[in-house]
Amino acid sequence: MKAVSIKIRKIYRNASISQKLFLAFSVMIAIPAIVVSFLFIRVQESQLYKEAMSAGNGHVSRMSEQLRSRMGILENASSTALTQKSFIDFIHSNMLGDGLRLVKFRQNQFEQMHNIIQSNEMISELSFYVDNPNVHEIWPEIYHYDKFWPQQYWTRLRDEGGSSYQLFAFKDGEHTLSYYRLVRLQGQGGKRPTIMEIRSEHRVFFGGMLEETGGDFFSVVMDGRDPGRFVYNPQHKFSLQAGDEMGDILGGIHRQLDVLQGQEPIKVYVGDHAYYALYRYIAPLNAFVVDIASHQDLMKGPRNWYYLVVAVTLLVLLLMLLLVSHTTRRIFRRMDRVLISMRKVRRGQLDAKIDLGLAAGDTGDEIDEMAISYNNMLDEIKQLMTQVVDKQLIAKNAQLHSLHSQINSHFLYNALESIRMLAEVRREPAIADALVSLGSLMRYSMMWRNDTVALSEELANIQSYVGFINFMEGGSIALLSDIPNELTRYAIPKMCMQPIVENAVHHGAPRGGSVTIEISARVENDSMLVIRIRDDGNGVDPDILAGLQAVLEGESDTPIVASKNGLGLENVHKRLQLHYGRGSGLRIDSEQGAYTCVTISMPWANANLGGW
Repeated sequence: MKAVSIKIRKIYRNASISQKLFLAFSVMIAIPAIVVSFLFIRVQESQLYKEAMSAGNGHVSRMSEQLRSRMGILENASSTALTQKSFIDFIHSNMLGDGLRLVKFRQNQFEQMHNIIQSNEMISELSFYVDNPNVHEIWPEIYHYDKFWPQQYWTRLRDEGGSSYQLFAFKDGEHTLSYYRLVRLQGQGGKRPTIMEIRSEHRVFFGGMLEETGGDFFSVVMDGRDPGRFVYNPQHKFSLQAGDEMGDILGGIHRQLDVLQGQEPIKVYVGDHAYYALYRYIAPLNAFVVDIASHQDLMKGPRNWYYLVVAVTLLVLLLMLLLVSHTTRRIFRRMDRVLISMRKVRRGQLDAKIDLGLAAGDTGDEIDEMAISYNNMLDEIKQLMTQVVDKQLIAKNAQLHSLHSQINSHFLYNALESIRMLAEVRREPAIADALVSLGSLMRYSMMWRNDTVALSEELANIQSYVGFINFMEGGSIALLSDIPNELTRYAIPKMCMQPIVENAVHHGAPRGGSVTIEISARVENDSMLVIRIRDDGNGVDPDILAGLQAVLEGESDTPIVASKNGLGLENVHKRLQLHYGRGSGLRIDSEQGAYTCVTISMPWANANLGGW
């Protein structure tokens, strides 16, 4: 035994790498894949069975509810018919005595009863069987009780609460369902109670429930008393395939039906086929609603998968035998270049990229893709290092700006408040309002409690700014906003809109003239918040516009050149791109002498928003 083990290890050691890989793939991939595939197919069979039973349970429950609903329609129709008291009284009276009275009955009470029947498409006939020797049988709705069979059925109706259903009517009931109800009248003496019968054809009563000709389940309504009486669609695929075995299938299922159970499926065997049945008992009808499915049909798909798995596995083994030997040599030769580059990067040489040797437009195989991703990763590392440095500089500048702004801030606020009160005392409301706007602007600019603010706060600051500018320069600047209420609470970076409005005020409005600034906000594609600030001012010179657009389309890691107020268009654009990526930032469109529109785009997800 030890000699055999040594010989096997020696053969394995002397085998080529391609042979070892083929053996490893066969043992570790192909064979387990077959086992896992077969286990997976078994799991799928189990899951398919559970899903089929769940679907069948749902379908049979819906059929049960539909049957009960349709039975309720018949019961309501019978109750409506019994409300015609004059009709009931007349058929219990002497109908042969007065011809004029009979004519009036035909024109009034009988017509009303006939309308009740005609108004319900489910009712094919409605008849009264009256124990009255003077009844006039000139209409199919009124008969003497002697025409009813079985004669003593009224006692069973009495014992069952006054009404009962028959899946197959007593008279001509092969394709008809009947609902029987006692008509109880006072003072009948020894006469038998009147019975009302409502007949409904099976094709109408079960219409839409048993008409499907395909599907996995075959629906049947079985009589609870007689195992040989069923209602089903003979054109269904299941019925056509069962052929002469249909009676054996239905009989075997009927023997296992239980009025107290109904949630668990029944399984019966007929010949070499197995069948599942799900059912519900309909007590008033004394019938079972049954859905039947063939086990072979349910599992037909998974059974075919077994042959497919075997064929695919053999094909894969053959391909591995042919390709492993060829590919291993190329793989290891190209992997060496990757390892050499990794060692250089580990020593700090971030420019040690892998020479791919691919022509323009070529993508290569998985190793080439790995090398491309590796080169891209080196580029991203260098870019991220640059962005981290820029962000740290921005954070320091913002911190210094905030500290500088807070110096003597309380002194300035108190001074402004004192001047405002003096203006109020001297009855100068315009000056007082301007001071309120100025104080709001200073407070908003100096107090940086958080890096983001609600869109409504930014908009309020812009309104204060426009009001103050109108007072200072005597201009007529109109500010309009179209922002849905659900967006006003959305967090946006502070001071990302005010510099754009300031730019529109200083450069868009003609000297001594007016300008209208419109601010709107929308969510596009459920992913981007888009804010548009548009003015109808002078517009931008085409050359200047081209320069601005070129700057805004540059890389986000290019140096930030601050504008006069330190938060210009380019500054806002660069900050947005640094924090939210290349998809965010500003876009400017303008037509000289007509309009200027600046569009702000940022992610529509508060959780992903950072601040300045």
